[in-house]
Amino acid sequence: MNAAINRQVRLAARPVGMPKESDFSLAEEPVPEPGPGQALVRVLYLSLDPYMRGRMSAAKSYAPPVAIGGVMTGGAVGEVVRSQARGLEPGDLVEGMFGWQEYALCRRGEARVLPASHHPPSYALGILGMPGATAYFGLLEVGRPRPGDTVVVSAASGAVGAAVGQIAKIGGCRVVGTVGSDEKAAYITDELGFDAAINYRTANDIGAALEEACPTGIDVYFDNVGGPTTDAVMERLAFKARVAVCGCIHHYNLTEPYAGPSHLRHILVNRACVQGFLVFDWLDRYPEAFARLAAWLDEGRMTYREHVIEGLENAPEGLGMLFEGRNFGKLVVKVAER
Repeated sequence: MNAAINRQVRLAARPVGMPKESDFSLAEEPVPEPGPGQALVRVLYLSLDPYMRGRMSAAKSYAPPVAIGGVMTGGAVGEVVRSQARGLEPGDLVEGMFGWQEYALCRRGEARVLPASHHPPSYALGILGMPGATAYFGLLEVGRPRPGDTVVVSAASGAVGAAVGQIAKIGGCRVVGTVGSDEKAAYITDELGFDAAINYRTANDIGAALEEACPTGIDVYFDNVGGPTTDAVMERLAFKARVAVCGCIHHYNLTEPYAGPSHLRHILVNRACVQGFLVFDWLDRYPEAFARLAAWLDEGRMTYREHVIEGLENAPEGLGMLFEGRNFGKLVVKVAER
């Protein structure tokens, strides 16, 4: 590769339904030089996450959309190669929103310098990054599980869901996960320690499967998907249940509004609390989450799985895998060797 060239994946069109590879374009431009207060980062790993679908849409959201022709947004881990920024030194490993490109400029406040660790750098995009913090704060601060509670997690084999279930088990809860394959069901029960798994693709009746797995009702629901799975859960909430709404991936690529049942009666009767959240609500407490998650990994109380795709040019295909549920574990793109 010519070191003077920066390859980028840009947004070429706003998707209708599921993103297509034609919605992206591959571009090249000169590698930028850092100015005063800036550092040049060579991207090593790129994260693929469900929120990216919202950034591709012009619809109003909590963050501005990617402009047509703009570099696709995304978290990444990279190595500082040149710097005019205090606190960012050549050789530092950093994590930040560097986008789908091989090189990026950033300032000190836009990058997290990663501490020396025996864990792979890509973990800073998963269990020791935004997904891990999402699981930690979403469950503990919004779900507020108590020992003995029944916790249901949707998309339970994904980067967030797998962490949620394991944290709940550490807290003494009974944990049930919904997944999209028998292989993933075996993974969350046999390797992650979930008490039960439901394959929503093959279950004849998700509601009946939930009743069998959760005979006393559902005290905490960590929702990553929305759709029919959430409809079935909401009908089976326990008294004073807590619902942490993290995502609704079932809805992201729909071209027509989802006409599911109303949940208000179940919320009312059970005095349930339903709360949406963004992980950035606890930005000042990230170090707490990362320290505890790292300790649980090192103690063998948690385990973590990655699905690695090779090559920046394959990021669009990887995003399609994510929305189709074809990934197994946290999905990252390996852009370069260190």
